[in-house]
Amino acid sequence: MSKENSPHILNSSANLLGICFLILTSIQVLKLKEATIIDDVLAFAILLFMASCILSFLSMSRKQIVHKRYELIAEYFFRWLIFYVYNNHAYNV
Repeated sequence: MSKENSPHILNSSANLLGICFLILTSIQVLKLKEATIIDDVLAFAILLFMASCILSFLSMSRKQIVHKRYELIAEYFFRWLIFYVYNNHAYNV
């Protein structure tokens, strides 16, 4: 990777993490009990977005060798999660 993607991954992951929390809170406030699959998908998405945020932050604050490893793992988490959420949404609609 020639460019640093960590700031972009951190920004996008943090925004999507906030959206997941907003949706999960809305489901709980509206008491939609039949939406259990959405709860599970959002909980999984929250965990991976949080991991992506942490790894991209560590990537920006570590030395060069460890930096690339953290950045690569954070990017894989982020890409896989976007693919997972998109496919899960497309099949459930």
